[in-house]
Amino acid sequence: MPAEVAATATADAWQRVSAVVVTHHSSGVIRQCLEPLGRAAKIVVVDNASDDDTLDIVSQAAPDCEVLRNPIGAGYGNGASQGLARVQTEFALLANPDAVVSDAALARLVETADAYPDGALFGPTVIDTDGTVELSHDVGLFDRRDHGHRDNEPSPDGPCCAEFLSGAVTLLRMSAYREVGPFDPRLFLYYEDDDFCMRLRAARFSLIQVPDAVVSHIGGGSVRPSAHYYWEKYWHMAWSRLYIEEKYRGRAARRRIANANLARFALKALGNAIILRRAKVWRDLARLFGTAGYIFAIPASRTVPEARPPRPGDRSPGAS
Repeated sequence: MPAEVAATATADAWQRVSAVVVTHHSSGVIRQCLEPLGRAAKIVVVDNASDDDTLDIVSQAAPDCEVLRNPIGAGYGNGASQGLARVQTEFALLANPDAVVSDAALARLVETADAYPDGALFGPTVIDTDGTVELSHDVGLFDRRDHGHRDNEPSPDGPCCAEFLSGAVTLLRMSAYREVGPFDPRLFLYYEDDDFCMRLRAARFSLIQVPDAVVSHIGGGSVRPSAHYYWEKYWHMAWSRLYIEEKYRGRAARRRIANANLARFALKALGNAIILRRAKVWRDLARLFGTAGYIFAIPASRTVPEARPPRPGDRSPGAS
């Protein structure tokens, strides 16, 4: 393809896309993320109560973008839903603030979306700064344990259907999004992309991995590491996992996992305390308290509804 034709095709692809980025203390990475997105039809940045200079950098790197400011953190899924509500284009590009999406990757994602009109979500290959491929597609959540570790799995030769695509970077067909509704607002952090993928597949849409669309993961994190951050991370991992179990498999299944996790995390915290592994004690206590929090119906945050999930057949929260 001549260079001029390729450039025109890439520009046309960007004009069919609105980029949505959710930030939270993301000053270390947001400039590199936003700069390649300038050719998109629209950029929406949803900020979850950053208290660093994230928004100053946003205003410099993308002065024409729309910024939605949450006074308290709303979580990733809720933030993404806020941004997607402002999208009028055919596609939305959901990108974490520590990801860099090239023109070539975006053009390839859109090209694949045109080739597979039943596809709702399209995921690229994600490359770390040291050249390592971060696996961004998987089998469904409830089947992963049977497949073991996949660190050395080769990338597919071409586009392939997947049961799960990581939310790090995805191209979303907005007509499909409007059919299934927004991210589940009860999930504050973690497993929101699993839930969204399951709902898309239940609505008979395809999820497609596009291996030759390659994006970069900057690293350095999209939030600042701290003791509070690690507590929040593992508390929500434990809470959200139980929520997903109950939503799709019922209370009895959730109860079995919750009871096992209470014993497991308590014993691990005790064992790590005995051998003075303080970081792991902190992790396991967070998981223990997150598990207990779900059992006692403590919501994941002040911004989300009641803890108990809807049944899978219920209409998606917020869907019209």
